[in-house]
Amino acid sequence: MLTAAVMIASAKWAGAGSVGGGLGRWGVMAGGLSSARMSMTVEALREASASGAIDTVIVAFTDHYGRLVGKRFDARFFCESAIAEGTHACDYLLTVDMEMEPVPGYEFASWQQGYGDVHLVPDLTTLRHAAWTDGAAIVLCDVLPTETGADGADSGPDAHSLVEVAPRSILRRQVERLDALDLVAMAASELEFFVYDDSYRDAQRKGYRDVQAAGWYIEDYHLLPGARVEPYLRSARRALSASGIPVESSKGEWGAGQQELNIRYTDVLEMADRHTVMKHAMKELADTMGISVTFMAKPTVDGAGSSGHIHLSLWNADGHHLFASDAGETDVFRHFLAGWLAYAPDFMVCYAPTINSYKRYVDGSWAPTRLAWSRDNRTAGFRVVGAGPGLRIECRIPGADCNPYLAYAATLASGIAGIEQRLEPPDEFRGDLYHAADLPRVAVSLEHATHDFRTSAVARAAFGDAVVDHYAHTFDVEVAAYHAAVTDWERSRYFERI
Repeated sequence: MLTAAVMIASAKWAGAGSVGGGLGRWGVMAGGLSSARMSMTVEALREASASGAIDTVIVAFTDHYGRLVGKRFDARFFCESAIAEGTHACDYLLTVDMEMEPVPGYEFASWQQGYGDVHLVPDLTTLRHAAWTDGAAIVLCDVLPTETGADGADSGPDAHSLVEVAPRSILRRQVERLDALDLVAMAASELEFFVYDDSYRDAQRKGYRDVQAAGWYIEDYHLLPGARVEPYLRSARRALSASGIPVESSKGEWGAGQQELNIRYTDVLEMADRHTVMKHAMKELADTMGISVTFMAKPTVDGAGSSGHIHLSLWNADGHHLFASDAGETDVFRHFLAGWLAYAPDFMVCYAPTINSYKRYVDGSWAPTRLAWSRDNRTAGFRVVGAGPGLRIECRIPGADCNPYLAYAATLASGIAGIEQRLEPPDEFRGDLYHAADLPRVAVSLEHATHDFRTSAVARAAFGDAVVDHYAHTFDVEVAAYHAAVTDWERSRYFERI
């Protein structure tokens, strides 16, 4: 089981952003995969705690939505107690809605069961300086039943002891399935977001209407508008790099006030961890600077959407790239691509988990609207890029609002199914997919995507019935809340004229 990060350096690859960009280098070292989780050691934390340099440890895990929840510990108490014993949190955190309201209908936790505790076991390989704030470190946790206790806190719990509906547990189990095939997934997330001059509090007071974007024209690659938000972006780049999340670059994107910040690729579990911490850090940093950022998939009707593209390739534990050989693209590459493409509808909710997610899929918007693959073609849902050890698949379907643990778990589950079933991809599409009317479209709504997820045999085989039923219920609740809401659109359209 691969519980520590693996990272590869050397041979170059380039060109990744939604309209451009670049994620960096991906290659192979003669010595194989090397462990390079840029984390703080426990010894370093103890020393920083004793000196007073760090006085707080943020102990966190994600809920359904990818939000970090947890506690802030006194650093000395964390070192003396929580490292060995972990801590507890209410199990309702894996059943609440976006408003933190307990939701009935879950098997996992309910009022009838009394909303007890889950046990949080710090994964010490994720311990890092929280450089976006003063005097703090952060560690991510695996979620276990309370009766399991903290055994294995130093080495990481076995995947079968985990609370199966916790997002990180779902990804861990897919990583174990990949490990059983002697495969390692290397991945990178690209995250786009909008920057606003309003603080979060001011945006809330405005009802999130008429918030002032930090830019006023399309600024893709433009350095001048980027300079206007450079105080924030520079702070984010420095803070993330100092937090063990190596940053490559930031750039203007295709929307007014939209930016993209790219972080270094790594193994898939570590990338999901980095992705999660990055989003939290950037929001917390914006809050302290009196501005705001949003990772909504489509914050405005007429503006661009924000993506969360996934780049991925497979290697073996000895550091050999398995998507390409001297003879060209491999069987592993074709089967994985075929599975990822074939089962994208089954796992659409993992890439697009909110009502708002589906408003991003507009023809001509740089977001994919049809399911096909193509080489270096940004109209495709699956874009094949790079060559040799840099060959990888970019899935352009996820939005910036995805929970990375679920998105990567869906990716691995689909690809593994393709390998096991020896699926072959359809012919490469060449041209403008926005005008390919004969190709299947991505799901049009969360309601449709939830139906496909709930009835998917491959999702149930990969995730288990309990996980599928749990998350299908989560999405049902979100759909029901949306249908019950009276929107500004309705008032504007019907108040006087109906």
